[in-house]
Amino acid sequence: KVLKKKVTENTVKEDENPPLKSVRVSDEPVPNKSKWINRQRVLLFAARGINHRDRHLMRDIKTLMPHHRPESKMERSKTLSIINNMCEMKNCNKAVLFEGRRKRDLYMWISNVSKGPSAKFLVENVHTMGELKLTGNCLRGSRPLLSFDDKFNEIPYLSLIKEVLVQIFGVPQYHPKSQPFFDHVYTFTFLDNRIWFRNFQILSEDGGLAEIGPRFVLNPVKIFDGSFIGATLWENPDYVSPAKQRQMIRKIAKDRYVNRLEQKVKAEVTRPKEAYKFNELDGLFEGDDPIEKAKIIADEQKKKKKEAKKKQQLDLKIKDKQLKKVKEIIAKKKKSK
Repeated sequence: KVLKKKVTENTVKEDENPPLKSVRVSDEPVPNKSKWINRQRVLLFAARGINHRDRHLMRDIKTLMPHHRPESKMERSKTLSIINNMCEMKNCNKAVLFEGRRKRDLYMWISNVSKGPSAKFLVENVHTMGELKLTGNCLRGSRPLLSFDDKFNEIPYLSLIKEVLVQIFGVPQYHPKSQPFFDHVYTFTFLDNRIWFRNFQILSEDGGLAEIGPRFVLNPVKIFDGSFIGATLWENPDYVSPAKQRQMIRKIAKDRYVNRLEQKVKAEVTRPKEAYKFNELDGLFEGDDPIEKAKIIADEQKKKKKEAKKKQQLDLKIKDKQLKKVKEIIAKKKKSK
């Protein structure tokens, strides 16, 4: 009988749901909740060959993502498919890789490691937190709100990119290293065929914002079916590699130089030898006796006419000789045949 009574008392206590407090004191500690269901872990690292600005950008993104896992630099000789094995070893289901080319260009890979897809972006207009020195600020490890442009729902490939970005940049609820506050916003805006990233602090409930940083622009290149491997689901038709852009700029500069040289040559060829037409009778009345000057000018004109006639006669003689020789050669060839 005693045992039966104890069992009934325990069942009553379990079934009871005590009502919540209408008012909670702010000094009360927040109760620990072990409801960490969304266990997203992002492996965030870089390959060898990135410059100092790209490295600072990666450090800024690491501070914004408390759910990331660090990794040392990857060798260039290794293939990208090895990243899937690295994620398995680190118990990560997402990956972000920064890949540098020629110490100038930065590429960012984002991937869903288990099944895919993965996307490759060219990172442009990089501005880090230390470089900007903006007024905004937020708690370290606090959760962000993700704001996307309307075009992310309209264009199919952007909706796929949006889903991967949400899973990577969204801090899971009740993550051990996160804070239970929303005090900043990530904005992803699609403009000029690129994705513009901004990070703002929420100042007030009215919508007052202050930029924190960093800033960068993602130019999508390709989307793959698998994680760093597989068939290409989408390729950007408007994408031009930065190396080709620099080559085009150099070519335009070279064409400019060639055009300038051509203009100089044309100017020298078409430059007039005489500034104006010389009239021999201009200095007729300069001396004391104009009649004598007129005689001298007339004699000079006669001499010039004689010289011109002699030249014409010589040219005619030379042409006659050339015609005779040509006729003789033709006659000899006919005889030989």
